[in-house]
Amino acid sequence: MQSSLIGKIEKAKRYAQETDRISLNEFSAEIRGDNDSHVTGFKDGKWHCTCDFFSNWGLCCHTMAMEKVLGNMLPAEALTTEFEI
Repeated sequence: MQSSLIGKIEKAKRYAQETDRISLNEFSAEIRGDNDSHVTGFKDGKWHCTCDFFSNWGLCCHTMAMEKVLGNMLPAEALTTEFEI
């Protein structure tokens, strides 16, 4: 393996461990819930989800789960939960 590629692999490992380097601005994901699958994501500074609860409340278990999973990689405006989940 070329030494330049080895250096890139090592740098990638370090970046992956230092998640504060990563800031997600836009993403979409499918979450398989207990009853159905839903598409949830973050775009233009706002959460979205295809579940019925989200349409009434502007947050749901799917968006809160994504906040928990992604943690400090989300921009401040994406953090909607005021309680520890």
